[in-house]
Amino acid sequence: MNFFQSPGGSGCGTSGPASCQSTNTPPAANTCCFESPGGLIMQTQVWDTDVAGSPADSWTIHGLWPDNCDGTYIENCDPSRDYKNIAELLESQGASSTLEFMQQYWLNNHGTNERFWEHEWATHGTCYSTLDVSCLPSDSPTGAEAVAYFETVVKVFKTLPTYDWLAEAGITPSSSETHTLSSLLSALETASGGYTPALTCSRSHTLSSISWYFNLKGSVIDGDFVPINTPKQSSCPLKGIKYLPKEG
Repeated sequence: MNFFQSPGGSGCGTSGPASCQSTNTPPAANTCCFESPGGLIMQTQVWDTDVAGSPADSWTIHGLWPDNCDGTYIENCDPSRDYKNIAELLESQGASSTLEFMQQYWLNNHGTNERFWEHEWATHGTCYSTLDVSCLPSDSPTGAEAVAYFETVVKVFKTLPTYDWLAEAGITPSSSETHTLSSLLSALETASGGYTPALTCSRSHTLSSISWYFNLKGSVIDGDFVPINTPKQSSCPLKGIKYLPKEG
């Protein structure tokens, strides 16, 4: 069992301030336990209707992205850690169950799942300050921080059952029905405990993705993801939104 799954975890705790909630950003030495500058964390899910094997009763994972507190962002922060063969990395470090979940709920609509996972880690995962190699125990295996990233993405995604929350309000995929933006957001706000996500629609007014926002207390490894309202507007129209069934 690796240290991410051990009782001690990151050693940071969750009693400190939440990211983006204070103008007093701690010095660089403390960014192992305080996410900075990317403390506006976005868990994005997609509703792809034409990806083979995509579950008909669940949205799927796009990623977990560390935007800066002002809504800007940085990407590809450490090319030296652009790990390849994510599946092998997960299996070799005791995260086979995470891999199995990803193979079902983190799917690429253009190319292999492996390439998608590699992209998400390299583009976004390497930008988390609390996942810097210097924050890990000295005896950590190579890629341990990437394993922690994927485990956390899956953990956060599991707390956000978007499909189920919409279904509880009677909103399910249909080839004929359309919805208002307010009805979709109201259903999601009610089910999530009052938090507003951002919805994205295609040019044909078809629902395509959703982003849930968080601040973070402690480390990405085992910290407390504090839900917040989206700081951005949904891109969907006010009415006539299509939520189409998946094709297969």
